[in-house]
Amino acid sequence: MHIKSKHIRPFILAIGMLLSVMTLSAQSVFELVKDNPNFVASDYGVYPDSDLTALTPAPKGMKPFYVSHYGRHGSRYLNSFKAFEEPYNTLTKADSLGALTPMGKTVMQTIKQLYDDSHGRWGDITEVGKSQVRGIARRMYANFPEVFRGKAFVDAYSTLVTRCVLSMGVAAQQLIAENPKLQLTLNSSYENMSFMNHQNKMLRDSMVTPHVRKVFAKYAAKHRPYYPRLMKVLFNDTAFVRQHVDVQWFCYYLVKTALIQRNVQNYLEAYPLLDLFTSKDLYQFWEQENAWWYITYGFSPLTNSVEPYSQCELLRKFITDADSIVAGSHRGATLRFGHETVILPLTCLLGINGYDYQTDDLEELEAKGWWASKVFPMASNIQLVFYRKNAHDKNVLVKVLLNEKEATLPLPSDIAPYYKWSDFREFYLKRLAEGESALSRERNRIHAHLLNHGE
Repeated sequence: MHIKSKHIRPFILAIGMLLSVMTLSAQSVFELVKDNPNFVASDYGVYPDSDLTALTPAPKGMKPFYVSHYGRHGSRYLNSFKAFEEPYNTLTKADSLGALTPMGKTVMQTIKQLYDDSHGRWGDITEVGKSQVRGIARRMYANFPEVFRGKAFVDAYSTLVTRCVLSMGVAAQQLIAENPKLQLTLNSSYENMSFMNHQNKMLRDSMVTPHVRKVFAKYAAKHRPYYPRLMKVLFNDTAFVRQHVDVQWFCYYLVKTALIQRNVQNYLEAYPLLDLFTSKDLYQFWEQENAWWYITYGFSPLTNSVEPYSQCELLRKFITDADSIVAGSHRGATLRFGHETVILPLTCLLGINGYDYQTDDLEELEAKGWWASKVFPMASNIQLVFYRKNAHDKNVLVKVLLNEKEATLPLPSDIAPYYKWSDFREFYLKRLAEGESALSRERNRIHAHLLNHGE
C-alpha cells in the first residue's frame, strides 16, 4: 500500500526532533543539577511554574471546549517522621558523646526545627502547595477562556486523602472567583478510587524479583554517592562514624529532608540542608532514584513492562468522559486530584514525550531523557485540551500538556502539538486492550505462583 510522503514526513520529523532534543538535554543532567540542585528532588520537587512557555495557537477556527485533567496535590509536609528520625537520632547520639562538629550541631538543630514544625501535620498540604494549585487553575482559565465561559460545567474529583481534597477545593475556589456562574460539582468518594488512585501493590511487589533487585543493586553500587567528606563535616570522631553511622541510609534520609524544605514556607528560614551536598553527591542520588522509579512505575522489561497499565481504568475514564462531551454541545472541564504514583505511570501509558520508552539497561535512561523529575513534582498535572470549530464539528482535535507545557504523543500528526481525537481514541483503545490482556496474564502468573508456593 502506498502512503503519501506528506503524511508520514511530518511524523518522522517530529520524532526526530523529539529524540534529538531529549538526547541533547540528557547530556547536560549533571550541569542541570549544578545550576539547580533541587532538580534531584523527583517527587519532592517544587512545581516549576517559573519555567512555563507560550502555547502554540490552535489551527484556524478551532476553539477549546473541554479540558480533562489529572493533577497531583500541591506541596506537602513529609508523610511521616521517618526521614527526620534516622539522621536526628544519629546526630543526637553523637552530640551526647561529643562527636559533633559545629556544623553537625547546626544540622541537628535544623532537623529538630523542621520536625517540630511538621509534628501533627504529616502529609498535609502546605501554603506553598495551595499557591501552586491556585496558580494552575488561574492559568487554565486564562489559557482556555472559551472552556469556562458562562455556565460551563466543572466536575472535580479527588482521592480521599485530605491534601487532595483541599487541592480540589483550592482549584474550585479559584475558578469560581474567575467566573461565579460556573456549574461546579465536587466529588470525593471511595466509589471513584478504581480510576482515581488505582494501586496494585501486590502486582508491583511481585515484579520486584531477586533478579530485579540484583540488577538495581549493581547499578546503584556503580552510581552510589561517596559521603566520607560529609562525615568529616558533621562528625569529629571517625570511630563513632565507623561504629554507629549507617552512612548510606543516614545520608539518604538527610537528602530527603533537605529536598522537602522548599515545599514548606517555614522551612525556608532554616539552614539549607541541601548545601551540605556536592553536585556530584546529588547527581548520583538522582541517578539511583530515577532508575528505581523507572523499574517500579515505568515500562521496564525488568518488571515485565506492565506497571503503567495499572492506569488503564483512568485512561479509559478520560476517553469515555471526553466521548460524552464531544457528542454534545457542552463546554467545561473534568478535574481530578490525586498522587504522583498515578501521574508517573499514566504519563508512561500515554507515551507523553517518549516516557513509554523500554529498556533493560538502566544506564540508558539518562541519555534517552527518561527523567522522573520532569514528570511528577508537587502539583504536577496532565491536561488534555479539546478543540473544534463548533458543536456540530466532528473533526475534533486534542493536545496534551504536561505540567502546563505542550507535549508530544506517539501519534502521527502534521499539526503537532495538536492531534486528531479520532486517531487518539483508536490508538489508546488498542493500547488499553493490550494492557488489560497483559495485566490479566500477570495476575494469572501471580496466582499460579502463589498456589505453587503454597504447595
